[in-house]
Amino acid sequence: MANYEPDPKLKFTFGLWTVGNIGRDPFGGPVREPITPIQIADMLGDVGAYGVNFHDNDLVPIDATPAQRDQIVKDFKKALKNNGLVVPMATVNLFSDPVFKDGAFTSNNAKIRAYAIQKTMQAMDLGAEFGAKIFVLWGGREGVETDATKSAVDSIKRFREAMNFLAEYSIDKRYGYKFAFEAKPNEPRGHIYFAVTGSYLGFIPTLDHPELFGVNPEVAHEHMAGLNFVHQVAAAIELGKLFHIDLNDQEFGRYDQDFRFGAANLKHAFFLVKLLEDSKYNGCRHFDAHAYRQSNYEDVKHFAGGCMRTYMILKEKAARWNADSEIQSLLKVINVQDSQMSKLTKKYSSETAKKLLAAPLNRVTLAEEPLPYEQLDQLTMEVIMGVR
Repeated sequence: MANYEPDPKLKFTFGLWTVGNIGRDPFGGPVREPITPIQIADMLGDVGAYGVNFHDNDLVPIDATPAQRDQIVKDFKKALKNNGLVVPMATVNLFSDPVFKDGAFTSNNAKIRAYAIQKTMQAMDLGAEFGAKIFVLWGGREGVETDATKSAVDSIKRFREAMNFLAEYSIDKRYGYKFAFEAKPNEPRGHIYFAVTGSYLGFIPTLDHPELFGVNPEVAHEHMAGLNFVHQVAAAIELGKLFHIDLNDQEFGRYDQDFRFGAANLKHAFFLVKLLEDSKYNGCRHFDAHAYRQSNYEDVKHFAGGCMRTYMILKEKAARWNADSEIQSLLKVINVQDSQMSKLTKKYSSETAKKLLAAPLNRVTLAEEPLPYEQLDQLTMEVIMGVR
C-alpha cells in the first residue's frame, strides 16, 4: 500500500488560527474551548506538519505587556523546537480590532493608517524573531459597503504608500522578507479592494520594490468569485510571483467556507496539485482551512492530517497521469507542433510578417483537426477515481 505520510520536502504548514479555530460563526458562538499556541504546536507535531504560521495576535494578545510578549515568544520557541516545527510565514491582524472597522491602510483616518503601519512593523519584528521570510498581507477590512464612503482611487494610493514604507522597513532591518498579497472579493466587507489575485498582479509593478512583492492566492477566495483557481495560480507562476499559497476548499459562490483541502472540488484540487508539482513549486503548502464546526479537537487532528494526506494522494495521481501512455498519446494528438510556424510567430519582424501573410493556412482543414477532449477528460477522471 502506498505511503501517504507527509513529505517534509513539501513543507506542509498550518496557521495557529486554523487548527486553533474554536468553531464560532456569525450565527453561533464557540463550540470548542480555546487551546494555546503550545497545544497547537504539539498537535501539529503529532500529525507530522512542517511548520506553523501566525498572525501577530494569534500568538501575542493585542494588549500584552512587553514582559508578557517576551515570555510568550520564549515559550513558543521551546514548543516549536520540541515538535520539530518552523515558522516560514508571519502575518498581521488588521481586521479584528474595532479600530480597523473601516480599513487599515485604506482608512479615511490618517492616524489609523499610521497605526496600521506601526502594528505591521511590530508584526514583522515578531515574525523575524522566529525566522519567517514570507510576510502575508490580507486586506480583510480594506473595502466598502458603499462607494459614497471612500474613494477607491485614494485607497489604492494609500495602500501603495504603505507597501513602499513597509518594504523599506524590511530592507532597513535586513529582514529579507518577501511580501505576499492575499486577495478576496467580499466578506467581511461588502466589496474588498484587490478582489482577485489578478488585481494584485497588476498592482505589484507600480511599487518601488516590485521584486519584494508577490501573491498568496487562496482556493476559497477565488472560488467565492466563481473563478478557476488553477488559472490564477498559473498566472502567478508564469510571472514568478507565487510566493506562498493557501490550500483549502470551497463550494462555488458561497460564503468563505475554508473546508479541508479537496473536500468539495476534488477535480480542481487534482489539477492544482498537478500544477504545483509540475512547475516545481518550492514554497510552503499552507492549509488555511478549518475543521467542521461539529468537530472536537480529536477530529480537528484528523482534519489536519486529512489535508496533508489528500495532497499526497493527489500528488501520486498527478504523477500517474503524467506517466499514463494513453493520456500522453492523446496529448500528442492535441498539441500539434509545427516548427516552421512557431518560428514565424515567435518574434515579429517585417520579414516574418510577410512570410506569415503568405503561409498556406486553410481554416477548413484546420477546423477538422481532432480534439479528443472527452476521451482525455474521462481518462483523467479514471485516474482521479483510482481505476487507472
